[in-house]
Amino acid sequence: MKKNYLFSGILLAAATLSFTACSNDDDDNENIIGEEDVIKTQDDVYALINGAYRPYQTLSSTFTSIVDTPTELGTSYLGNEEDDVTKMVELKYDKTSSYAKKTFNALYQGIGIVNDAIEKTEASRSLTDAQKAEPIARAKFSRGLFYSWLVVLWGEVPLRLTADDVSTERQSIDAVYTQIVKDLTEAAQDLPVTPAAKYNPSKGAAYALLTRVYLQWASNPLTLQEVEAIKTSRTDPAVTDWNTDRLQKVVEYAEKVDQLGVYSLQPRFEDLFGIANESQGPEQIFTIYHEGDGIDQQGNHQNHCAWTYPFQETSEVVHIQPIHTFENWPDDDPRKAFSIVTEITDPRDGSVHTYLPPVSLPVYGKGVDRSTASSVYTTEQYNYVDRIELRYAEVLLNKAEALVQLHRHPEAAAALNKIRERGFGDSNHNIASPDLSDIQKEWEYEFVYEQRHWQNLVRWRNLISTVLTVKNFQHFDDSYATVGAIGKDGYEVNTFFARIHRFLKSKYENINGHFYRFPIPFGSNNEDLGIDQNPGY
Repeated sequence: MKKNYLFSGILLAAATLSFTACSNDDDDNENIIGEEDVIKTQDDVYALINGAYRPYQTLSSTFTSIVDTPTELGTSYLGNEEDDVTKMVELKYDKTSSYAKKTFNALYQGIGIVNDAIEKTEASRSLTDAQKAEPIARAKFSRGLFYSWLVVLWGEVPLRLTADDVSTERQSIDAVYTQIVKDLTEAAQDLPVTPAAKYNPSKGAAYALLTRVYLQWASNPLTLQEVEAIKTSRTDPAVTDWNTDRLQKVVEYAEKVDQLGVYSLQPRFEDLFGIANESQGPEQIFTIYHEGDGIDQQGNHQNHCAWTYPFQETSEVVHIQPIHTFENWPDDDPRKAFSIVTEITDPRDGSVHTYLPPVSLPVYGKGVDRSTASSVYTTEQYNYVDRIELRYAEVLLNKAEALVQLHRHPEAAAALNKIRERGFGDSNHNIASPDLSDIQKEWEYEFVYEQRHWQNLVRWRNLISTVLTVKNFQHFDDSYATVGAIGKDGYEVNTFFARIHRFLKSKYENINGHFYRFPIPFGSNNEDLGIDQNPGY
């Protein structure tokens, strides 16, 4: 194993807890160890609570497919036309989608484990209240994190707050967010300022997550009835007035992060990524631990998907590729050359490899490990890199966006320009009075391939119009429709670019309002969960 610490050492023990998304069958309960056998020491408590991260670990790979690919940003060469990832790319997915199923069920599985751990800890007679405080705070942070994904991806969802709760009734979005805020604010009271590792929740992590949660909630997310009204529309819903009280909370919690005095931007943007940089540095606030394939179930394939077949300039070089940001991102931004790779040198033999038409497309550079001089970038090496869930740049950008919505533009500039100065290396590109479009561009450039884009488009009410911009991409042109034809660029069309053309056409033709939500999927055992379906599915 690459590390030795409490969190990783107890994951396997915690894995004996087993839950399905929406059931509490006898088979599940047989694996739950009774209170008298488990809760005798703090380590016992952590073994239960940290077990919730085992299903969540598997989503480090899945979030890339479920969040990045069904937008204008992503395409994939993985599998055939009937594979679920292809359907996700082409906006043809439905309630049978394995990605929706895996994500929804894993999040509720984690919630079930957390609820059980909280109850057993609170009932324990072996621990003092002081010994219970931090473990329960960790559990509440975890539950808040899991629900923060559920409410964004699915809207109204069942709220389960006890171990035996198997309710299927969907609760209002406000009710879900109210519970998330309650969990995170209570967690912040008892979490440490500086935990032993970045993959353990901290006070700063709770505050940072609250900036994300309040910003999303402040946009007054679409209700079921509102999605129903636009489910066949190819026009985005109208932007409503944002909730100013919640926007102010974003600012307040961002300032709480600063007041801790432990977080700042990593001086070099590229030093945030790669094996040598994982779960360390002043910018990383909370990370998801990975030990790799076959150890934590599946490893972190965010990197694998971006760099599947290293140093092969073939049409199948990667699973997930950028098709939007590269064309629109100004070349004078140094982050571009790192975040989206068009040329890279193999350190083993010095050979230079180029990823551009007419052979291939650029590669998400954040998925290429360049963190050490001896890196050889093979996929096996970086499936164990930890995923960054929260970093300080997000806190700054959440704050800047909230301040713009509050019409406090000079204050927004101060937060935004910290990120831009780090990105450009100087203050020459600062923006004196940013508007929302400046914030939107910064989200795309700073956080490309970090699973924030879909949520942003939903919050801004421009998901449909943004996906429709694929019509402006070069390979949308019908000259790329047929293998062997001569494309608009004058080159013969290969299988890869014919497929890219089909993906772009499919995105353009299929996008409509019901994609503001993901479908309620089947359960872990392909059972109907008994939860009312989202519109259009």
